[in-house]
Amino acid sequence: MLQKRWNHKTLPEDQALQDLMRGINASAALASLLLQRGITDFERAKSFFNPSLKHLHNPFLMKDMEKAVTRISEAIENGEKILVYGDYDVDGTTAVSLLYGFLIEHYENVSYYIPDRYAEGYGVSMQGIDFAYDNGVTLMIALDCGIKAINQVDYANEKGIDFIICDHHLPGKSLPKAFAILNPLQSDCEYPYKSLCGCGIGFKLVQALSLTWDLDKEEPLKYIDLVAIASASDIVPMTGENRVLTYFGMKLMEKTLRPGLAQLLEGAGLAQDGALIKKELTVTDVVFKIGPRINAAGRMKHGSLAVDLLISKTQKQAEVPAADVNQKNTDRREVDLQTLDAALEMIQSNNEMQSTKSTMLFAPHWHKGVIGIAASRIQDHYYRPTIILTESNGKASGSARSVLGFDVHAAIEKCSDLLTSFGGHPAAAGMTLELNLIDEFRTRFEKAVSETITDDQLIPSIEVDLEVNLDQLTMNFFNQIQRMAPFGPNNMTPVFVTHNLKDTGRSKCVGDGSHLKFEVTQDGADHKAFGGIGFGLGEHEKEVQKGRRFSLAYSLEKNEYRGQTSLQIMVKDIRFND
Repeated sequence: MLQKRWNHKTLPEDQALQDLMRGINASAALASLLLQRGITDFERAKSFFNPSLKHLHNPFLMKDMEKAVTRISEAIENGEKILVYGDYDVDGTTAVSLLYGFLIEHYENVSYYIPDRYAEGYGVSMQGIDFAYDNGVTLMIALDCGIKAINQVDYANEKGIDFIICDHHLPGKSLPKAFAILNPLQSDCEYPYKSLCGCGIGFKLVQALSLTWDLDKEEPLKYIDLVAIASASDIVPMTGENRVLTYFGMKLMEKTLRPGLAQLLEGAGLAQDGALIKKELTVTDVVFKIGPRINAAGRMKHGSLAVDLLISKTQKQAEVPAADVNQKNTDRREVDLQTLDAALEMIQSNNEMQSTKSTMLFAPHWHKGVIGIAASRIQDHYYRPTIILTESNGKASGSARSVLGFDVHAAIEKCSDLLTSFGGHPAAAGMTLELNLIDEFRTRFEKAVSETITDDQLIPSIEVDLEVNLDQLTMNFFNQIQRMAPFGPNNMTPVFVTHNLKDTGRSKCVGDGSHLKFEVTQDGADHKAFGGIGFGLGEHEKEVQKGRRFSLAYSLEKNEYRGQTSLQIMVKDIRFND
């Protein structure tokens, strides 16, 4: 296991800490966590702890929103055919479900289209435009894709099809000649919040349409659960509008599950008879239970299956697509493990790969639907920018994942003359290229990474919020922290460090032996024993059992078992005292 660096966040100045503690009647620990997140006074704390829909911005502040709303309204007045088009991942399929679900309530001449991951690839496809043309569509609305579809939009224009693009990916130097482009990342877009996901931008369009059509102000909120799923799954910053939308979206899911979600959560053991088993859902549930199941449709079969599920009106209607999606998720896990094992073997058997600052692997038979997951797993294992490639439609198709602080999109852009297409974010990207250019791409990518990555960026790190003692870990303390939810980038679940711990004699490996179940005490903490789990830390079992003192970095979690509620620590790393 790679040695991790513990980055301790700067503690606030004492005067600021005392002022906030008095201002909101908070403990020193909670006030410190808030100050680290830029929450410095009562008003900001009030806004943070009490998200409000009033904090959402006027959708018409977004560039081209007026044009988009006008064009959609005209299409409906003229009886035109509208096609809602979206990517095959969670963000894309939830966005299509949201906009299609809204439009079909008010206009019957609308349909949706998800491109086939294997036959068409990512983004707006020529096949999709041909489908639209053959079916008499005159307006296409692209969600979570399209910002780089210059040739495709030109092709659509030639066929008399107008395009509205709703995308959150980085624009290129040139923009498609679409009728309207909704993307806050455009240099001349003055929309105040820049970090919405694709589904979030779709929600802003629905807000704008609702205002224009003088609908009930509650109308867009029926779809806010989909925005929460997309925001959590797409790992966008959990700040500003994203935090508000996720907060209320999670509340909607706790109150009433749409039939498709209920079926997914039953498959994950979190719901029964259409209702949640647990009192509240967390972002972690979405990221690890809901998101992967929705993604599995596009990875293993077709993304339209996820839309069919999410727009289902009844439990009966959702049963067949839900069973299919849950099965595809099981299939995906099996293929994922096989791909990971093969990828690790390739690296371990190649001495040259041991000394590089990037990883690029290719196998023509790897399943295109899991190469992104494989890239993430390999990046976790070796902690360096990683690209996994497979063959698809006679070309190499790949997914890239980066390490913290390194812009993998920029590194790929330096090799863009070798690529047929590429796009993404600083943390993740996708690309296609000719098979005969893979070796040159590998060499050029390694050069681009080596020239810009720092040694520190190649060391995995844990951001530590606070040092605490075991006797501070009470249910009241946990409940205070939970008020900071929903958690995500820029508002991560707090990580604590506790020093001078020792095993009670009950710590042991569990599962397949790779995980370590802890039971620890700390001197001076009334000999209170605390339990927890450290995934992937099984190799430290003997050292822990020897009685050596150690420090743990961890987050807190509530454990409910047989009607009993307790706290446990989710251990991220261990350090033994010298």
